[in-house]
Amino acid sequence: MLPVIALIGRPNVGKSTLFNAMTGTRDALVADLPGLTRDRQYGFSRRTQPTCIVVDTGGLVENASDIETLMIEQTALAIEQADRLIVLVDGRAGPTPQDHFVARLARRSGKPLVLAVNKTEGFDPAAALADFHELGLGEPLPIAAAHDQGVVGLLDEVLADLADSDAADESPEKTGTKVAVIGRPNVGKSTLINRFLGENRLVAYDRPGTTRDAVMVPFERDGERYTLIDTAGVRRRARVELAVEKFSVIKTLQAIESAHVVIVVVDAQDSVAEQDASLLGTVVEQGRALVIAVNKWDNIPVEQRDAIRQQLEQRMSFADFAAVHFISARHGSGVGELFDSVRRAYASATRELSTPELTRVLEGAIQSHPPPVVHGRRIKLRYAHQGGRNPPIVVIHGNQTDSVPEAYRRYLVNVYRKAFDLTGTPVRVIFRGEQNPFAGKRNPLTPRQVKKRKRLIQRNKR
Repeated sequence: MLPVIALIGRPNVGKSTLFNAMTGTRDALVADLPGLTRDRQYGFSRRTQPTCIVVDTGGLVENASDIETLMIEQTALAIEQADRLIVLVDGRAGPTPQDHFVARLARRSGKPLVLAVNKTEGFDPAAALADFHELGLGEPLPIAAAHDQGVVGLLDEVLADLADSDAADESPEKTGTKVAVIGRPNVGKSTLINRFLGENRLVAYDRPGTTRDAVMVPFERDGERYTLIDTAGVRRRARVELAVEKFSVIKTLQAIESAHVVIVVVDAQDSVAEQDASLLGTVVEQGRALVIAVNKWDNIPVEQRDAIRQQLEQRMSFADFAAVHFISARHGSGVGELFDSVRRAYASATRELSTPELTRVLEGAIQSHPPPVVHGRRIKLRYAHQGGRNPPIVVIHGNQTDSVPEAYRRYLVNVYRKAFDLTGTPVRVIFRGEQNPFAGKRNPLTPRQVKKRKRLIQRNKR
């Protein structure tokens, strides 16, 4: 499973800014106001290897008020979940009593940690770090999160001994196809896995929160090996109250990351919630093959089914490449077809695409719908090749590729998806510009010299 890194520190030292820099997002709210983050944010960091989950936390203060006490409880849970801690301090302010309070909590946790001194841009590093040795947290590292200075080095330091040495054991040859089953609490995830297995291997109980951890279940189906990953339900953050449910959020993120295919289970008896769409968005963002299972369909009156289908199409339009199955995990209806889609999605995600075929499809797409003219010049796309699998990545080379509109990228994604029948998987199209070998080099001849040379050439021809 992915390592978990928790960012802790007193208010307003830049934790959310560092979280955004590490994850390459703007998910964490950032403003120059103490205490802005009162809950935890989760994100994936891929800037170094291994990949990790980063947890942003609220500011820690001693002698806390009621709401600050809740923030401390949230941070304590994040520390408990984490494999490593980053203790963040403000290099411009110097060590404060609150920093010493945070340092005591960090040492008490017993977790490996790194001390990062933020906002050190423009400072002499030795002078900025000198006073922070008194916190007793080891050698401090200077960073400037707002300017992305030192962030990659910090990640390298905190992840130094967490390299994925077991990667070979996690390959499909060792584990079979790994299928994660995720969704909100009580949508029937464990019941669905038991239906796959043909036995009551997992506890299935009509009460939210029965599954407390991710459970790995190996099995065979039609002569092929699989590992099913059952996860605890993920609620909207405002509804997550029990510590075990807070812990399950990280387990679900780890399951998504480690899976080859993800089945998102939706309750047909409930409206499609924001959390369903959020889970789908996380799966798509991570590039995982996807199948959607709308469970408890047998209990839906016929006259209501069209309205539910329409709602699904509206809320989940960004994942329209995924097969949608209306099933009853309890009675087994539709489950066989669901697993057929799992196989097709994995085959699409791992398919090899040849350069000649990709280029031929590109040429046909350009002929049907040429790229737009930008600044009086038409974008030229020359050839394509495969840049990766699971998800399929198509790399297109040409001129002025920085100017390709997002709408044209989506057009090419749809063209490739249709041409190669890539159902159930995200498809990514990225562009590479062709470098001009003479770019940045001055012509050694002046314009007058060039004209003179042309006249001499013409005269010699006569």
